[in-house]
Amino acid sequence: MEKNSGFFEQVYDVVLQIPFGRVTSYGAIAAYLGSKGSARMVGWALNSSRFSVVNIPAHRVVNQAGLLTGKRHFGGLDTMEELLKAEGIQIKNSQIVRMEHYFWDPAQELKP
Repeated sequence: MEKNSGFFEQVYDVVLQIPFGRVTSYGAIAAYLGSKGSARMVGWALNSSRFSVVNIPAHRVVNQAGLLTGKRHFGGLDTMEELLKAEGIQIKNSQIVRMEHYFWDPAQELKP
């Protein structure tokens, strides 16, 4: 795990910058960090974020189609959806409605 801690911290740094009411994808974070194809590793990092002393808004990261694929890691199947809805994000059948409207791309929003 120590080998991945640097990558995990980079993931957390990006996720902490996702604005309220916006979402990004595992793949977009991986690509921004120069690890295109490592979306699954981003997911592992976010699953581990529950042990962080800082509150990482992992609920704002979904798959590229807007599916709440990580919802089982939030302590209840509805928790992730409830958190996103509280931020004004529309969800139907565990998928973000109009993903393009809420999508935040770190490659375009953050300076390298």
